[in-house]
Amino acid sequence: MKPAREPGPPGSEPPARTLTYLDAAAIRSALPMRAAVEVMKTAFADLSAGAVVMPLRAHVELPGERSRLLLMPCFSTAARAASVKTVAQFDDNPARGLPRIQALVTLHDGDTGEPRAILDGAALTALRTGAAAGAATDLLARREAATVAIFGAGVQARTQLEAMCAVRQVRAARVCGRHHDRAEAFARACAAAFGIDVRAVASPAEALRGADIVCTATPSTRPLFDDRDLAPGTHLNAVGAYLPSMREIPGETVCRARVVVDQRESALAEAGDLLTPIREGFWSADRIAAELGEVVRGLKPGRTGAEEITLFKSVGLAIQDLHTAAAIVRRQRSPPGTS
Repeated sequence: MKPAREPGPPGSEPPARTLTYLDAAAIRSALPMRAAVEVMKTAFADLSAGAVVMPLRAHVELPGERSRLLLMPCFSTAARAASVKTVAQFDDNPARGLPRIQALVTLHDGDTGEPRAILDGAALTALRTGAAAGAATDLLARREAATVAIFGAGVQARTQLEAMCAVRQVRAARVCGRHHDRAEAFARACAAAFGIDVRAVASPAEALRGADIVCTATPSTRPLFDDRDLAPGTHLNAVGAYLPSMREIPGETVCRARVVVDQRESALAEAGDLLTPIREGFWSADRIAAELGEVVRGLKPGRTGAEEITLFKSVGLAIQDLHTAAAIVRRQRSPPGTS
């Protein structure tokens, strides 16, 4: 980043400041997954401590039924920074050869409001979403967990698996997607990238067979698997559904799991995985065991037994974007070899 010019004499024009744009490659180079997991633990602890101003995400439905804008502002007193993420979600984009999600994150100085950087929002979102699941897995999954089931074969699914490999000694992963050819290509790419056995499977039951960790990263509106196929002691990260109309996890699984959320308010406003069983009358909001930040800070326990099913339900929060962006900018400015 170029420094701002020195201030001129009183009454002169304000100094110009260079605003840096960080693309996907710069983001991933600056913040490896293991470091991003620790950044997410700090972000959730910051939220739990009440050091955050973060309104609920604003949804702007665009003409037609398959496109929307999401606006996510946040201010952190602890980080002395503010951020705004703008997300454009166009569900028909893959048919056009474009990513479904386009996004930008603007990071501002918390004392002056000056914009410090603009970051590729899609890459940042994929990184922080994977890292949040990594933080939850580190706190909730059994230490010996080694086999992962992945539902989905897109960008989010890849960072989910990457995060699992960062926090556990993963030996194998099974991938289940709507399009088997894409799942096979995903499996080949991840096997080469992470050095583990990754295979595409034909059914949800096959994906869950022997799985210690399950990650769902899809835009589904109905449960992705049968609860009967889920073994005791499994940990789940459900990150795909972020609207009341979306759903990845069966209600039976929610009922028998220890449920940890990213934030109660956001989950009860947006998480169809929880709102559906609440609406159907066989689960209630008071059964949320903890927010992840409470577990990070030691205020609430994580896993309470080897046979317990744990579920981390995340809809994605602006504080995750803020802390991730701030860490990336900080590392961009640091000399090589420092954090």
